[in-house]
Amino acid sequence: MSLTVSTHEWDGVTTVCVAGEVDVSCASQLREALDAALKQGVASLEVDLSKTPYIDSTGIGVLVGTAHRAAEAGTTFVVAHPQRNVARVLGMLGVNEELGIRD
Repeated sequence: MSLTVSTHEWDGVTTVCVAGEVDVSCASQLREALDAALKQGVASLEVDLSKTPYIDSTGIGVLVGTAHRAAEAGTTFVVAHPQRNVARVLGMLGVNEELGIRD
């Protein structure tokens, strides 16, 4: 399955929408989109995972790394609407608070 990443800004929030499976073969695509948003100096960055049925450890590493860089930049970072399987994995890894998980 291919990965589609798009970025939108609405009402002061930059949202990166992710559609498809995030794994080692395409995690760099997600990293590039998130890095580009942070470089713009956004105040609030949200990653919408509502159309992401699977994320592997590489993709989770991208999210955690972005959360750390966002915190250093004073940017609010939220991972929103993870599908049940993705939310379960994030919960098992104990990164929910770090990623600001929001349903």
